[in-house]
Amino acid sequence: MKSMGTRDKLTAASGHRRVLFVVFAFCFAFATFLTFLYTTSHFTTAPSSGSATGSAAASTTTSVSSGNSGGQAGFESGLPLPVFEALVHFASISNATHRMSDTDIRAISAVLRARAPCNLLVFGLGAESPLWLALNHGGRTVFLEENEFYVKYLEPRHPGMEAYDVSYTTKVRDFRDLLAAARAARRKECRPVQNLLFSECRLAINDLPNDLYDVPWDVVLIDGPSGWNPNSPGRMPSIFTTAVLARSGATAAKGRPTDVLVHDFQFEVEQVLSREFLCDENRVAGSGTPSLGHFVIHGGGAGDAFCAGQEDAGSSGEKTRRRRRK
Repeated sequence: MKSMGTRDKLTAASGHRRVLFVVFAFCFAFATFLTFLYTTSHFTTAPSSGSATGSAAASTTTSVSSGNSGGQAGFESGLPLPVFEALVHFASISNATHRMSDTDIRAISAVLRARAPCNLLVFGLGAESPLWLALNHGGRTVFLEENEFYVKYLEPRHPGMEAYDVSYTTKVRDFRDLLAAARAARRKECRPVQNLLFSECRLAINDLPNDLYDVPWDVVLIDGPSGWNPNSPGRMPSIFTTAVLARSGATAAKGRPTDVLVHDFQFEVEQVLSREFLCDENRVAGSGTPSLGHFVIHGGGAGDAFCAGQEDAGSSGEKTRRRRRK
């Protein structure tokens, strides 16, 4: 038997490539066809002229909304569960640099699955930002980022992304002094219920677009700003601002609690500030991970304390200072 010549080998290789190309083209065409069918069937349920058609569409919309138990009032239905799970799966096995662990991604996704579509506020842009935007399909997702150039880079590449740059004045090296000042001003400018637009607390973020303070936030993910070195801004302002947002204004008035997720929870700043303003009694046991704290904050309250026992501690401290003055 003669061995295969070089020309025959090239011909065989070319044939294999053609077969692979044909298979790929068929799969792509088939997927496109299925997407077209789904989109067509989805949009044919939209209301048209005529009361009968409008009533049918209204009943269809009602059944979809009632079937989506996690969705918040005022939003359309979110992603179908298989699509949601597929996005989480591929994100969790991604090899992107500087990404979250797969356990953190799944823990955050579980909260979003229960609440989406909803109003989602995210401190920090990162490798997972497109995932959070996609998982909250039908809701509103807003990102707050310290690097304005990163905002300008990502927004055009991800249609529908809403991101704003924030200028922070705090430093990680000063976090204990900032915390002490906030404790001393808990009854005044650093109180738990207030209008952040006019806040003079050093930990408050008061220069966001005005309308963001009037949004009833359902979920807040704190993954920024950076805090890797003493000169980084740290997450003191984002944790304090979230604690106030969840207890004040439209967020408190919405009648539902706010889920707050703190990433990098294993570090000192995140743990100390979360215990001070988000409170251990609000932490959800078994929901987070060692590097992700999950808190549920209920709005309202007229006291001067963020957490149980703080008001009593503050009162006893004030009495002690008065005795010393005497």
